[in-house]
Amino acid sequence: MLGREMMVTKRDGRVVSFEAERIQKAMEKAFCADRGLESPEKLDEKTQLAIVEMVEHVVIDVQPLTKESGVDVERIQDLVEKVLMRFEYYAVARKYILYRDEHARRRRLNAEEQMESDEPFPMVMVRVGSQLENFDHEKLRAQLAEACQGLEGNCSVDRLFEDFAKQLYPEITAKEIGRAMVLVARALIEVDPDYDKVAGRLMLGIIYREALGRHTSGDDLAALYQETFAKYLEDGIGAGRLAPEMRNFDAQAIAAALHPERDALFPYLGLQTIYDRYLLHIDGRRIETPQYFWMRVAMGLSIREDDPTARAIEFYNMLSSFRFTSATPTLFNAGTLHPQLSSCYLSTVSDDLDHIFKVISDNAKLSKWAGGLGNDWTSIRATNAHIKGTNGRSQGVIPFLKVVSDTAVAVNQGGKRKGAVCSYLETWHLDVEEFLDLRKNTGDERRRTHDMHTANWIPDLFMKRVMSNQDWTLFSPDEVPDLHDLTGRAFEQRYEFYEQEAREGRIKISRTVSAVGLWRKMLTRLFETGHPWITWKDPSNLRSPQDHCGVVHSSNLCTEILLNTSKDETAVCNLG
Repeated sequence: MLGREMMVTKRDGRVVSFEAERIQKAMEKAFCADRGLESPEKLDEKTQLAIVEMVEHVVIDVQPLTKESGVDVERIQDLVEKVLMRFEYYAVARKYILYRDEHARRRRLNAEEQMESDEPFPMVMVRVGSQLENFDHEKLRAQLAEACQGLEGNCSVDRLFEDFAKQLYPEITAKEIGRAMVLVARALIEVDPDYDKVAGRLMLGIIYREALGRHTSGDDLAALYQETFAKYLEDGIGAGRLAPEMRNFDAQAIAAALHPERDALFPYLGLQTIYDRYLLHIDGRRIETPQYFWMRVAMGLSIREDDPTARAIEFYNMLSSFRFTSATPTLFNAGTLHPQLSSCYLSTVSDDLDHIFKVISDNAKLSKWAGGLGNDWTSIRATNAHIKGTNGRSQGVIPFLKVVSDTAVAVNQGGKRKGAVCSYLETWHLDVEEFLDLRKNTGDERRRTHDMHTANWIPDLFMKRVMSNQDWTLFSPDEVPDLHDLTGRAFEQRYEFYEQEAREGRIKISRTVSAVGLWRKMLTRLFETGHPWITWKDPSNLRSPQDHCGVVHSSNLCTEILLNTSKDETAVCNLG
């Protein structure tokens, strides 16, 4: 009848063979309870046959749910209820529901009694490597007590202990025990903020066990920090995680300058973040502690200094005391084989297929090492513009922006976070209205860029037209090639000249729209999607200290950097 052996997942996590006889006994008890009978033998023959038939229906319903991990026992009992009601034994189904509820209540009472007893945990085996060991709850209580030291007034070891018991299961690993302790403390932060410190201390225990080999504190921690620092350097260099130049420092002096007590300056979220993203690892095992991490960054930035060791210690003290923090790319890459330390890159894309894909390639390579990207796409000809080489019509800038968006997803930042790019378009570009829709959740997905930021690059003249309720003319950049490089009064004069050219038919493609209507659409899309952002061309260039040697064509990913760009020049900035 079963076709293959079916498995059931018990409430304690065990997976056992499915036994239809258990279902039959449960149904018989429900019928006896409904009819006031002492034993199933007193049920009439018709009822017994009905029970057998209903059990077969339950088995049929269970079969499609069977998988290697087994069908949950509660799911099977739900099916029993449904089958009883399907056969119109409503009163019996009610007795069965009450029977389940009573047993659930007994289990809760037993669990509470177990928690209050001297041995709050059932006998559970913990997997340590390939071995199974008895769970040592006294050791766990000692670890929780250490994490709560000095916080006893607001943090309860017993509360943590009881909450952890709910996470325990057979053959739990030592690593999972550490993670469960952190999660239990984290869940209580909303009860009292001091649990943040408890969670942080427990998180440090995980880091120490991975990086130092064991969890310790106080003077022992300081000694262990110094003893293992040289090994950390050699392991990192040997695994290709650290640059060989890190050997050029005085390792003994560097190790002596470490301050393990500064690990406690991190809140829980900070420790979790550096564990997930910043601490170097070998095959998933972190080889850095927080202070090794700060020292690695300081050493990486001091390699070319006149006195590398002294400068590294000096900068380490700045970083580890939180008086200064470098930007993410520096924290990721300093001291490694690829020390790409810069934060932001700004580039202008020329109306040339080779240059378009060169910039996309550059985006991928820079994103790989955690760079944030700002691209200016205003120079790309608009939709239906003539292509001289192929004698065809352009598809405009939107398809290229789709490639940029997909590249940001495909090449993430070293596996640590998503790639990030912002594309800019000046407001007179003929494709600007489609550009405004790039982040919408409706429409043709081939013309949507959900993983890329967008920004309007707005000249003052546009806002003047909005204020005076005038029209605004959209152009293809190949017909107005100098417009993007002009600002202020020079831009206004040239823009008005091109408008006159368009009216007289000397410009092939252009479109006139209401400035107010376009502005309203910008604000509507900003409200709906958060994009495109609003950035100002003329104020950015008016305040630029580089106006003698070029033009600011866009800002960066975060819209706080204003640097000149050109076909041959990519602007770079370092944050901190």
